[in-house]
Amino acid sequence: MKTILVTGVGGFIGRYVARHFSQQEWSVIGIDNSPPENAPLASLSAYHRLRLPDPALNSLLKDNSPQVCIHCAGRASVGLSVTDPAADFHANTVLTFELLNSLRLYAPSCRFIFLSSAAVYGNPESLPITENQSLAPLSPYGFHKWQCEQLCLEFAKVYGLPTGSVRIFSAYGPGLRRQVLWDICQKAITQNFVKLQGTGQESRDFIHALDIAKALIVVANCAPMQGEVYNLASGCEVTISELANMVLTALEYEGVPQFDGVVPAGTPLNWQANVSKLASLGFTASVTLEQGVKTFAKWCRAELVGV
Repeated sequence: MKTILVTGVGGFIGRYVARHFSQQEWSVIGIDNSPPENAPLASLSAYHRLRLPDPALNSLLKDNSPQVCIHCAGRASVGLSVTDPAADFHANTVLTFELLNSLRLYAPSCRFIFLSSAAVYGNPESLPITENQSLAPLSPYGFHKWQCEQLCLEFAKVYGLPTGSVRIFSAYGPGLRRQVLWDICQKAITQNFVKLQGTGQESRDFIHALDIAKALIVVANCAPMQGEVYNLASGCEVTISELANMVLTALEYEGVPQFDGVVPAGTPLNWQANVSKLASLGFTASVTLEQGVKTFAKWCRAELVGV
């Protein structure tokens, strides 16, 4: 049985990763700062409550010799990175360096997968976005994710540590209580009035968290892990206006979404990924946006209303 270490296992993506790898008969060791009752214990062979960086990680690596480490820990808010860049830098860049250095010393053959973000692209030169486009982040969050990618490349080139980064576009799925899909559902269900940021013509490339987990197992098994990067998305562009109408239809909400015309600082305008590089490893997204939105809307209603 292969062993995987998942940092941030109590978070949105970490939970999906733990469950999927466990279902594929991996032994999953989870790390998070949450109390055990908030961890996905059913998917884990062991859980360690740590606030990384922590010297206890070194013993954990020596004792378990994981074949793969997926780094899901870190801050994931563009807005908070703008207002508090120091906290974002420490939770992303510094933490990633410390984790890579521990792996270098105590588990040098462990395949390290870093969860980066499409935020590194900013407003791209053209669509769909390929991995070799120029990077132009608009927020501290985007810059710090870029720095983490460079650290992964550094440890691969200088120390031979097997690393790879996946640039996740717009992740969603049951369990996510923030960002635009949750915002639409929460307002439609509890306020009966949906007013959103922006113009509605901003676009995103959504990827379900279950597909993220499936892609990560492909990367873990098949990628060369030489510090390279992969776009992780569906490859389909949808405007926020189209998305809102899709969600409201799923909720059987009869109103029309409104937009305030204000694009928040650090927010890119249009995204669509070229996903051919990840496809070459054998991954294809399986959850359509229409299917995923229906499931998400149903989950939101249960969360907010109870039925």
